[in-house]
Amino acid sequence: MFTELCNKIFDQSIADYHVHNSVDQPILNPYEKTAIEHLLYLKNWIDTVQWHLEDIIRDPLIDPVKALEIKRWIDRSNQERTDVVEYIDSYFLEKYKEVAPLPDATLNTESPAWAIDRLSILALKIYHMREEATRPDATEEHRAACQRKLGILLEQRKDLGSAITLLLEDISKGRKYMKVYKQMKMYNDPSLNPVLYKGQ
Repeated sequence: MFTELCNKIFDQSIADYHVHNSVDQPILNPYEKTAIEHLLYLKNWIDTVQWHLEDIIRDPLIDPVKALEIKRWIDRSNQERTDVVEYIDSYFLEKYKEVAPLPDATLNTESPAWAIDRLSILALKIYHMREEATRPDATEEHRAACQRKLGILLEQRKDLGSAITLLLEDISKGRKYMKVYKQMKMYNDPSLNPVLYKGQ
């Protein structure tokens, strides 16, 4: 199933990141640029770096100049993340372009790639919750609470994977159709953000 491929690549990306565990390390994507695996690895790598940037920026003792630098990094990361999600949806649009929707075909509440985006974030939650559930310096109560949360996250991943699989099957059979809206983020656009265009 496609979601099994996603989970495998997301876990690989997270493990690769944690070899050095640094937001400054370069990505070494092992997949060909033309392959969907390349996009999936890139998507999760962006999420993983941003996860750790969000941790860093919450340090109460962080230097304000450093915090602003990281905030702007996070803004760029959000745009990159959105772009990659749209590339993944383009892959599905191309894959299913010959499928004629049935007369009663319906639109899903989100596109396949935005559901896969949630699967990528879940992989990160599972990795870090598992870390907390096995942390040697934590209390037994803490580890037990995190183990319970880990069980819920694993169930969520299974349920979300099943839902994505069903959505892709429905699209392939014409029971659902894709309609992708560009996110049209405004805060990075100098022509749409009043703080930016009024300062010009």
